[in-house]
Amino acid sequence: MSTILVTGANGQVGFELQRSLAALGDVVAMTRGEMDLANEASILLALQAHRPRVIVNPAAYTAVDRAESDAEQAMAVNAAAPGILARWAADNGAWLVHYSTDYVFDGTKADAYVESDTANPQSVYGESKWLGEEAVRSAGGRHLILRTSWVYGHHGNNFLKTILRLAQERSSLNVVADQVGAPTSAALIADVTRTVIERIARPDASDLSGTYHLSAQGNTSWHGYAAHIVRQVSARDVKLALTIDALKPIPTAEYPTPAKRPHNSRLDCTKLMDGFDLSLPAWQEGVEDVIDRLKPSTH
Repeated sequence: MSTILVTGANGQVGFELQRSLAALGDVVAMTRGEMDLANEASILLALQAHRPRVIVNPAAYTAVDRAESDAEQAMAVNAAAPGILARWAADNGAWLVHYSTDYVFDGTKADAYVESDTANPQSVYGESKWLGEEAVRSAGGRHLILRTSWVYGHHGNNFLKTILRLAQERSSLNVVADQVGAPTSAALIADVTRTVIERIARPDASDLSGTYHLSAQGNTSWHGYAAHIVRQVSARDVKLALTIDALKPIPTAEYPTPAKRPHNSRLDCTKLMDGFDLSLPAWQEGVEDVIDRLKPSTH
């Protein structure tokens, strides 16, 4: 069986990839202690030890606000490390599957972003992810860059879990309503990754190398997302302190953060769906699946 090396084993997507990729080969899931993406020697040592045929890189510096004051670390993990992985893959005939983000765009476009739209990141995090993409492309090897948005899952910390906790603790809550995107589950990302890896294993797959958008379908605001969580949890007879009426929409200006967020994070996934013969579910499906898996306590 071929070896598939997965970085960020303890992250939301890395956790789900271990499940989804198990049937495709020998999955070697690397924690930060086993492969430190801020350390080139650590990366190369792990690659040489396992010599994977496919490298899957969900690991990233994702503390968006902290990155504004910790740019060196964010750049090391998000910009430099993907280039190291990509150059090794190119030199050794391996594929690299790398994940990027809606934050490479400035969020000012009126409709959904396509892959060829001009990048214009507005934060250190966004800039670091864009530079990582460029490093992967410039290495010249076979690669898939999968841009996604608003990731959440059963494992790890995320917006869904935060809202679930706050809805049980607070009787009122303000949530930003003028940023729009598609909540995308780590499980969906992992399952699509399995499909694309199966496809690139074919001899005629080199022409699939490139950048793709991957998100659940439809869109909502953070406020709409929170409202859906509250409604779904309430429908499962879970006692909440928060009611829908007490979930107040606010503009971004009333919730300032160190890093600027895109107002429009919608990603057009047509290229991915057509290229790999995929259909993608509505964003609500994954949210409801994770709520069911979390099993929030009832009365």
